[in-house]
This record gives sequence, C-alpha cells and structure tokens, in this order.
Amino acid sequence: MKRIALLLLVALWPAFAFAANVRVSAAASLTDVLQEIAPAYEKQSGDSMIFNFGASSALARQIQEGAPADLFISADELKMDQLSQRGLVVKKSRVSLLSNTLVIIVPSDSKLRITRPTDLADPGVRNIAIAEPQSVPAGIYAKQYLRKIRIWDKVTYKLIPTDNVRATLAAVESGNAETGFVYKTDAMISKVVRIAYDIPINEGPAISYPAAVLADSKVKSAAQKFLDYLQTPPAQAIFKKYGFLLKPEK
Repeated sequence: MKRIALLLLVALWPAFAFAANVRVSAAASLTDVLQEIAPAYEKQSGDSMIFNFGASSALARQIQEGAPADLFISADELKMDQLSQRGLVVKKSRVSLLSNTLVIIVPSDSKLRITRPTDLADPGVRNIAIAEPQSVPAGIYAKQYLRKIRIWDKVTYKLIPTDNVRATLAAVESGNAETGFVYKTDAMISKVVRIAYDIPINEGPAISYPAAVLADSKVKSAAQKFLDYLQTPPAQAIFKKYGFLLKPEK
C-alpha cells in the first residue's frame, strides 16, 4: 500500500512542483467576472489565483510601495503608465484587455427620473455618488464626462466621493446616495438598482483596462499564462456575459 502511495506521489510530483500561486491585483469592477473565470483556469493549469481587488489607484500605489503582486489589471491606462515609467511592469506583456461604458444609476424603487444627463444639475437631484474623481478611474471618467456636457461646476457640491466604483454602487444600493455613476458592468450585477441613463459609447469617455505582468514577480511565466488565458474565447465569453466590451485586435 505504501509503495502504491509512493508511486502516485511520484507521478503527481511535477504538478505539485510547478503549481504557482499567482497574485492578481485587479480593478474592483472586475471582482465578479474574474472570480467566475478563475476556477476553470485553476483546474486546467494547477495554479492558484489570489486576487486583490480595489481602486486601480490604490493598487498601483501598493505595487509602488513593494506590495507583492504578479499581475496588475487596471481600469485605466494612466495607472499602468505610471508603473511602467518606474520599471515595475514587464513592458512586452502589456495588453489592453477590455473596455466598458458609464451609466447613471438610481435605486430600483426610486421615483427620480433622469431623461438626460444634464438633469443631474437640476435642484431635484440632491446628491450623486462618484468614485474619487481625482484618482480613481471610474471617478476620473465620470468627471471627464460631466465636464464634456458642461455641468461639472454645477454638480460638484452634490458629489459624494467613494473609495472605488463598488463603493459607489453600494452607496446607491443602500439609499445613502440618490444616484451615482458606475460602470455598466457594475449596474448589471445589482438587483436593487436600475440604470436611469445609459451613456452611449460614442458620447462617453474612452474606457480601457490594461493588464501586465509585474517586473518583481517570482512567477512571471505563470502570471503570463493567466493573462494569455484571459484573451481566449472561454474567458472572453464570460467577460461578454458580464457586459464588458472586448478591445479590438490591432
């Protein structure tokens, strides 16, 4: 019996020996979709995905300060640019994976009507939740859009800044905010908010999710394999299911 167990251990040893724990720092808006994609990949590869979700700005700061991570997926190109300029990413691994759109949401039972985005400046709209507009991608995108439609200065006093886009979603879900800006993918996963206004892709900001292996990673090959998997048809089908837009091949 011991001999059989030993033979099995020897047979399985390569899988145990080369399995990697891949630490993925990813934008908060990717929480649900990556958690659905990961199990199939882990079963196929033998590797384990360890996720750290948060605002891209906070994750980039953690990486700059030496926090352990192998793969970074940001919700905007600027945060990746900042890490690249500091030599913290493997430049040849960088790819723009996804896009998204912004929506204005309200609680499902809200009687507030927003027929056009400029309605946000009306006195009847008391407050607007938005991810931190100075640093968090979702907030930066929303600020760009509000400036484009020329109501930023008219609504700044109504803004309720949050730590990230999921915190914005939670603020509207709980009723602590009357309305808010989130990605369409965030609105789609909630059962207690509805989309009051869907910003057309050609009118909203250009949203991009770049990903890259990190230079300090001890498992670069495993991180690159997961990044490659995210660009395969099975993973892309799940991204589409959650409402993400796939970036066209160049």
